[in-house]
Amino acid sequence: MQVDKSLDVLLLEIFSQQTLLYAVLSSPREKAVKGKVSIRPITTSGKILYQLTSQEGPQAFHENLEAPDCRVFLSENIQQNYKQALICTSKADYHILVSQKQRITILQKPASRAKVSLSHNRQKQYVLEENKPISFLVKLGIMSSDGKVIAKKYDKFKQINRFLEMIRDILPHLDQKQELSIVDFGCGKAYLTFALYHYLVNELGRKINVHGLDLKREVIEECQELAEKLDYSNLSFAVGDIEHYTPEKKIDIVIALHACDTATDAAIAQAIAWDASVILCVPCCQHELFQQIHNPDIIPLLRHGILKERFAALVTDAARAQLLDIAGYQTQVLEFIDLEHTPKNLLIRAIKRQSPKSISQSVEEYKVFKQLLGVTPTLEKSIRF
Repeated sequence: MQVDKSLDVLLLEIFSQQTLLYAVLSSPREKAVKGKVSIRPITTSGKILYQLTSQEGPQAFHENLEAPDCRVFLSENIQQNYKQALICTSKADYHILVSQKQRITILQKPASRAKVSLSHNRQKQYVLEENKPISFLVKLGIMSSDGKVIAKKYDKFKQINRFLEMIRDILPHLDQKQELSIVDFGCGKAYLTFALYHYLVNELGRKINVHGLDLKREVIEECQELAEKLDYSNLSFAVGDIEHYTPEKKIDIVIALHACDTATDAAIAQAIAWDASVILCVPCCQHELFQQIHNPDIIPLLRHGILKERFAALVTDAARAQLLDIAGYQTQVLEFIDLEHTPKNLLIRAIKRQSPKSISQSVEEYKVFKQLLGVTPTLEKSIRF
């Protein structure tokens, strides 16, 4: 399958997600260029590096590079010095062909290599490191002043890191230079909002503006006070909901976690209206379609309340994902870690497609789907098709 993305975007995804298992550059263009070059990840003093091995006659030469340097090395050499490359990751294999006129074609195949540990005793690599004091985690009572994660808060620590992994995954799809404008609807105590700000600003040095919204005034006041104590100057909070929020500039990312029932649809609809580049939502309490679903052919499923409730939740999220596809987004439904407010553990991630796509098939699939189950989701009213 041919990949519809640039080489640099692909490499940025691979290195930001740390999925590279092996790479090899072959068929050099000129005799002056080194012969075949292979690359593999290694760990040194707990740090992941990438070892380049090049062959010059009978001798093999090794060089260790950090991720940014390795990414640049691959990008420049594939585009200028080699006719083909194979990049194997834990998610897929990529066969890259470069024509005489330096036109690049990227072919994707299923992953051929099993992911292996780089060290026998290597700990899980979280986005936010353990044993290193992080101010917002200390203030929120998740970490002690010496960097130890509080035992009873370890699930929250894992959830924050899982969320940041998803944020890391979407970064290649956003402008790397411009300031990002983010709205977090229903932010609650804002654990993830603070984590997002810390990661993008303090860890990655990105320019961002984040606005958290919630209907609980007491919680919002506490969040605003903490943001000021942390000197998070471009993080602000306000009482309100997304339907009545008027942004001062274009919104790049809309986040809606544990928004109840059709509040999730309101958040998605507003994000689409704003032409947001990325939408992240963890739905909660999907009641709307419970009463609507009807199909005599699946009575054994619908007869039992608990089964019907779970089925209705899946139908709701499937409809949302399909409608987002129709609205021009590339959508995935991913497993997330349970939030304290809800047992739901699915996250819908939608990324605005850069190039238009025919939606006729998606529309037909959706019409058959809704007719089969006799449903009309709220979100449908906001999508033109």
